Amino acid sequence: MALNFCLEPAEISVIIPAYNRAGLIGDTLRGLFNQTVPAREVIVVDDGSQDGTAEKALEAFENWKLET
Repeated sequence: MALNFCLEPAEISVIIPAYNRAGLIGDTLRGLFNQTVPAREVIVVDDGSQDGTAEKALEAFENWKLET
């Protein structure tokens, strides 16, 4: 019996819908980036939050490549 393992990185995309989650978005993103298999892209969809969710996400990851 032969086992074949794929050594190529997984092509994982993550979409995070957020609405008024400024208190949670930083922990959510840190948890995501600490996974053993990294995501190729992460998309945070801020649906008109009024608590600064988008700003907290940007603030937490100023050094990451972010498209807004």
